Amino acid sequence: MRGAVIYAPGDVRFEERDEPEITQPTDAVIRTVAACVCGSDLWPYRGLEPVGEPHPMGHEYVGVVEEVGSAVTSVRPGQFVVGSFATSDNTCANCRNGWQSNCLHREFMSTCQAEYVRIPNAQGTLVATDEHPDAESVPGLLAVSDVMGTGWWAALAAEVKPGCTAVVVGDGAVGLCGVIAARELGAERIIAMSRHMSRQNLALEFGATDIISERGDEGIARVKDLTGGIGADAVLECVGTSEAMRQALSSARPGGNVGFVGVPHEVQIDGQELFFSHVGLRGGPAPVRRFLPELIDLVLSGRINPGKVFDLTLPLEQVAEGYKAMDERRAIKALLTP
Repeated sequence: MRGAVIYAPGDVRFEERDEPEITQPTDAVIRTVAACVCGSDLWPYRGLEPVGEPHPMGHEYVGVVEEVGSAVTSVRPGQFVVGSFATSDNTCANCRNGWQSNCLHREFMSTCQAEYVRIPNAQGTLVATDEHPDAESVPGLLAVSDVMGTGWWAALAAEVKPGCTAVVVGDGAVGLCGVIAARELGAERIIAMSRHMSRQNLALEFGATDIISERGDEGIARVKDLTGGIGADAVLECVGTSEAMRQALSSARPGGNVGFVGVPHEVQIDGQELFFSHVGLRGGPAPVRRFLPELIDLVLSGRINPGKVFDLTLPLEQVAEGYKAMDERRAIKALLTP
């Protein structure tokens, strides 16, 4: 089979790889129906994370089950399935507490930009749809496997509640899905921070009520202006940079909460400043598996359409162009189809 391999910053190739096989009784192998390039994939692509030896890429996927191990009974060959970037047995203490992305047997997916994928912990990771979805639903279901689930977690971690004011820092796919989540959880006012017209328009379509294009101190001042000088009840930090974290923490009101889901890069938090701000901070890898049944239903019912974050569709063999387009901000998110 063929799949994506990163060799160095800016160097992603589509080449022959070994066919995945069942290696553990808890494995499944799926035929990829759709995969994509994630914003977090751009960290090594841009040289901001070490690449090391050439290795496969990709952690978002939907597909059809080809084969299952002897211990897998929750899905069967022929079913359409949605998974998560973090696999989980869904039975350990952490999973039972709702933290499947911290499963005691967790494995992070990293081989999904390929024609076939081995899924560890398939019994607890994969969720099958009742029937094969139509083509129009596939992008939304693919978004659920990471960016929609992560945006949902950002909103929950920030404690978005009915009637509250929420700020979303970041206009990538996760931030835009965070807007959807904030709307679904009942936020009355949703302030999206974005400097790009196409993303601003999508944020408004998803439910944002206000757009702030400024960043840094100017962006914080604009939030305060829109909230009577106090700050927001809930802030979703969906980037992972030091600037984004500072903007998020400073945009929250005393007693407000920040949910941070952007993988931190060179982020440092002043403990004393946090202490005196009375701002709550929670985040981490999204426990997507906890949310999959609900989010799948929301997509298939047509209530939400996070698949609109995919504004570029390419054949899987053109995965390198997907990376390039996202790196150059010509695309929010690239969808890949075999």
